Amino acid sequence: MKIGVLALQGAVREHVRMLEQAGAEVSLVKQREQLEGLDGLVIPGGESTTIAKLMHLYDLMEPIQEMGRRGIPLFGTCAGLIVLAARIEGTETPHLGLLDITVERNAFGRQRDSFEAELAIKGVAEDFEAVFIRAPLITETGSESEVLCEIDGRIVVVQQGHLLGASFHPELTEDGRLHSYFVEMVEAAHRTRIA
Repeated sequence: MKIGVLALQGAVREHVRMLEQAGAEVSLVKQREQLEGLDGLVIPGGESTTIAKLMHLYDLMEPIQEMGRRGIPLFGTCAGLIVLAARIEGTETPHLGLLDITVERNAFGRQRDSFEAELAIKGVAEDFEAVFIRAPLITETGSESEVLCEIDGRIVVVQQGHLLGASFHPELTEDGRLHSYFVEMVEAAHRTRIA
């Protein structure tokens, strides 16, 4: 499986390392033509507005939307979750608008409020170590979105078919199980497409 990591901002190398450990062939995506032939794409954290501006600048927004519509698995972490979301509180226009959720930016506080937590993520792990840095919160989910994890009653991981979103940074720990879960999603989607 060939999985791309959007390499415009954020912890790109860390995502690459996790995906490779999970058995995927990984390529960096900075230009539109680098999306060709991908079986999945990770949108890392960073600053969602900056990532979206760069996606527009490099003509990546529409082709990534089209990938999502075609059933290519996409995984957004932290700011990447905001980029995937259909609704962003306090903002009229979403970015990709693919994942039927509403998100609130910086819901867990600023940089100094960063923390780690052990999470139970459905289908992934009962003891997943997660790093929250200026993390968004999923405040609402659509009927097609499945909540995979909450912390203190607040939604932090959601899946909608081939779309996966997490509020935190799974790439900043040594725990590769969420990336492995995404690689399995990519493999399943690939099998369905070629069947």
